[in-house]
Amino acid sequence: MWKSFFIAAGIFACVAGLELLVIDSAVVLPINGQGATRVFMAPDWAPWTLISGGAITLLNFCSLPIKSAGQVPRPH
Repeated sequence: MWKSFFIAAGIFACVAGLELLVIDSAVVLPINGQGATRVFMAPDWAPWTLISGGAITLLNFCSLPIKSAGQVPRPH
């Protein structure tokens, strides 16, 4: 369970970092449609931090042996 959670978090971080690398800003609309909109601009370091953190998480948990990942090995 934990291994799949961290793999999903790593993929999400990589995808979010790639998206922030492509866009300059995003307009956030309120849920109910009323009120002021906000403009989100990520700092310059955010995309690279998300990409590298996600890649490290993916590489770490994909390279773990089965026993230390908390999974029970299946008999052959």
